[in-house]
Amino acid sequence: MLKVGIIGAGRIGKVHAESITKFVPNAEVKAIADPFMTDETREWAKSMGIKDVYTDHKDILNDSEIEAVLVCSSTDTHSQMSIEAAEAGKHIFCEKPIDHDLERIHKVLEVVEKAGVKFQVGFNRRFDHNFKSVKQAVEAGKIGEPHIIKITSRDPEAPPAEYVKVSGGIFLDMTIHDFDMVRYLSGSEVEEVYAVGNVLIDPAIGEAGDVDTAIITLKFKNGALGVIDNSRRAAYGYDQRAEVFGSKGSVAVTNDTNSTAVISTVDGVNAEKPLYFFLERYMQSFADEVKEFVDAIVNDTEVPVTGIDGLKPVLIGLAAKKSLEEGRPVKISEI
Repeated sequence: MLKVGIIGAGRIGKVHAESITKFVPNAEVKAIADPFMTDETREWAKSMGIKDVYTDHKDILNDSEIEAVLVCSSTDTHSQMSIEAAEAGKHIFCEKPIDHDLERIHKVLEVVEKAGVKFQVGFNRRFDHNFKSVKQAVEAGKIGEPHIIKITSRDPEAPPAEYVKVSGGIFLDMTIHDFDMVRYLSGSEVEEVYAVGNVLIDPAIGEAGDVDTAIITLKFKNGALGVIDNSRRAAYGYDQRAEVFGSKGSVAVTNDTNSTAVISTVDGVNAEKPLYFFLERYMQSFADEVKEFVDAIVNDTEVPVTGIDGLKPVLIGLAAKKSLEEGRPVKISEI
């Protein structure tokens, strides 16, 4: 039984704790730490069977029984927490992004390699049943050589402007998942990015220096082309779709819904709206990514999403920001 500790008891920390408790039989959450620990969270931890609850993450790092940590703290602490965990000899699952600063990301990867510990980045959408099916079809050659990769990713509600000010902006807090997904589905690296965007939803987001609606086109090393469209607010719910079009055909997936029931009457044809947001849409993927992380530790195999996989989407995101600011295509080699 692998004993793990979770740094950060916010929304995503709790998701991982519950996923491990319910769906990962060979792992146990021994401890959780958060500097803003509340009585309510302590009670929740107790209900999850978590023995140790701390306000200082170093209590987790100093626990010799804990072999792995999940870094689920605020984004601006990911790199430092990862470095400290590696130096303490713990295997690390780090929520995305590792950092917004490339130097700090490289530092993390250097320390992790030196420590000889496993390091997995939390791009959970790779573990989603729909996107895995697309990936499998592409890898099996069913659609031939990929020519066009299309991703639609739209949130049901825009975040507050205060969040945008510290999140790194749409390309690093939202589209970063899509940048990872196009790499995953295409099997190739992005060479060039061209981004356009506008503020169509909330003027406060524009005042915070960001856009809330964007379209990004990409060129890949294998010659394929990509298109990502993003919106901070889709009135009908969480919109997550993908298609890979190739020389022999295409494979596409649409949104998950509560049911596939379609009601057809004289008044029209009605179907369910998409699941509301990422917790409903991707809950199983959160469990599956941690299960594979634990399996990699137990079996001493490669983690499925590496530190390099964590670095590349940040590079693409920074190129997209530069493209939007300068109004031109930007090569990844420029970043």
